[in-house]
Amino acid sequence: MSSHEHKSLDQPEVISPTGGPPVTRRDFLKVAGLGAAALSAGGGLGGALAACGGGTSSSSSSSASGREIKVGFVTPLTGPLAAFGEADTFCVDQWRAAVKDGIQTADGQVHPVTILVRDSQSDGNRAATVAGDLMTNDSVDMMITASTSDTVNPVADQAEAFGVPCFSSDSPWQNFYFGRGATPDKPFKWTYHAFWGIETNSAVQLDIWSPLQTDKTIGLMCPNDADGLALASPKTGLPFFFVKGGYKVVDGGRFPDGTEDFTSEIAKFKSANCDLVSGVMIPPDFVNFWKQCHQQGFQPKMVTMPKALLFPSVMESMGAIGYGLTCELWWSPKFPFASSLTKQTCQQLADAFTAKTGKQWTQPLMHYLLFEVAVDSLKRATNLDDKNSIVEALKATDLATIAGPIKFTQGGANNPVPNVSVTPLAGGQWMKGTDYPFEIFVVSNSQAPQVQIQQKVQLLKY
Repeated sequence: MSSHEHKSLDQPEVISPTGGPPVTRRDFLKVAGLGAAALSAGGGLGGALAACGGGTSSSSSSSASGREIKVGFVTPLTGPLAAFGEADTFCVDQWRAAVKDGIQTADGQVHPVTILVRDSQSDGNRAATVAGDLMTNDSVDMMITASTSDTVNPVADQAEAFGVPCFSSDSPWQNFYFGRGATPDKPFKWTYHAFWGIETNSAVQLDIWSPLQTDKTIGLMCPNDADGLALASPKTGLPFFFVKGGYKVVDGGRFPDGTEDFTSEIAKFKSANCDLVSGVMIPPDFVNFWKQCHQQGFQPKMVTMPKALLFPSVMESMGAIGYGLTCELWWSPKFPFASSLTKQTCQQLADAFTAKTGKQWTQPLMHYLLFEVAVDSLKRATNLDDKNSIVEALKATDLATIAGPIKFTQGGANNPVPNVSVTPLAGGQWMKGTDYPFEIFVVSNSQAPQVQIQQKVQLLKY
């Protein structure tokens, strides 16, 4: 198990906007409460994580007539990516309740379903290891995974190698596809994915900034990890689309995750008169960066930071300097979708999460679609003992989910390459809330017209 100390998310601490030392990963996890203890308080993935294995299992009714179906789920429950797994304990509990009586498949039998959960501990090597163990030792019928390329890619690679159907989300589709070596004429056989792409993310950012009076000079913050390398690419990443949109990009360079001093990057942006900041950062690194921007007098007009600003717990850890920051919005109670599994609307799912955990809704509730697609595929598979049958059913998915429609064969912008279904993406801005210290409001819907705008974007205030 992780050696980090944890505390409840219900009582977040607030960091002074201008004072105090840099935030270490240990400090951040303590501030945001993003660890196993906090997760266990929300339902505990069945009550507890197995010692060091970070795993639980639970099966549906033994009265079902067919053989047991096993679904493996790899997620970062601890470590610096734990905010991405924060809602997964709730999702798994709901999934288990939804299939407690088993599922009826194409063979006419009702099969009990067991969900095996493994903690990646926010480490790509461990994600690969526990995924491989689920496939070889537990003999899962299907894998599901989410939470950044550092989780998705190693799990998907193992699934491709072992010939196990796998469905994933919450990682830019380019990272999943091109980052793992596929091409449009040489697609994957076993692994399928649904999420936004760099093209839609950049379009959302440009839409957020379009009403603002700026010098159109962007300071780019991208680390030396899978997401950072993909989004920083001048040929296929954010810079390509930003330059195409008439903006200048000042790249701060690649830095390791866990960096605590961003003085050189900030000086570079100040010298170039950058009035916008974008990129992709893990939450604790952005907290340090943004505190240091204030300490060193760097005052951009707008900051839009994918990945780092998705979570209310992260915003609360920054205090007042977090108001006005913007990010991509890949799931919200305001999205007009419903679950194929439980029929809950996005608002109802968010309300259920808050009622169960006492916490504010968070974007990774979108992970709910993972089990929706898994159950739908398994139900349609003509032979559960043949993984080719399961993956063919996965490939033929045409399903309305809590994250919108998922379909891999329709072509066009929603299916830019085989194995990928692009999900709707809006843009949000964090403001002072009425029910919570921070609430995110929809300010851009150019890439998700079915989502209603809640308010106009506002410049940062200092």
